[in-house]
Amino acid sequence: MSQDPQGFDKEPEVPDAEAADPEAVAEPKPASEAGGGDATAEGAAEAEEAAAQAAQAAEVALTAQLDQTRTALQERTQDLQRLQAEFQNYRRRVERDRIAVKEMAVANLLTELLPVLDDIGRARDHGELVGGFKQVAESLETVAAKMGLAQFGKEGEPFDPTVHEALMHSYSPDVTETTCVQILQPGYRIGDRTIRPARVGVAEPQPGKPAEPEEGASEQDNGGGPDEG
Repeated sequence: MSQDPQGFDKEPEVPDAEAADPEAVAEPKPASEAGGGDATAEGAAEAEEAAAQAAQAAEVALTAQLDQTRTALQERTQDLQRLQAEFQNYRRRVERDRIAVKEMAVANLLTELLPVLDDIGRARDHGELVGGFKQVAESLETVAAKMGLAQFGKEGEPFDPTVHEALMHSYSPDVTETTCVQILQPGYRIGDRTIRPARVGVAEPQPGKPAEPEEGASEQDNGGGPDEG
């Protein structure tokens, strides 16, 4: 049996027309072109809508965050105002307490000096305030006055139980109301605060004293009626 020579019975390969012409292969068909354009337009519209929704959502979130920040700022402002008011009240309270403590300390000091001032007053009344003792006494009285100490209580002034302490009592025809007729110990005050009342002797009008007749009535009684005959 005879065999054909190997390779001579195959037909030679002919190049494909599409492979030979690349431009012909790449050229799109008109129908496909129309379908792709609609899909692109729909995609662009959807993209724009999605972008608008995202922008709107971002705006809502930003507005909410801004409102939250404003609320927090208002709360912090109110807290600051409250703290400032509390601090001002604290400063006023501390200043008031400081003044009260100072006045109390001064009052306690001057109260301890009152017996010394009483001795100086008695020495002056008896004419014993002379020489160096007089200078020391006057300096002490000056310092006490600078610290706000004031003396009160004079003979002849009406009796006031809020500032006077009656140690002696009598009746007198020379007074028309309860009157201080003797100052046994002067009183002292610091500002409006009395640290010791004035110790006095008082006199009241005599009980059952007849009222003095009016001058006009006396003249009528003395003149009598018209002369008879």
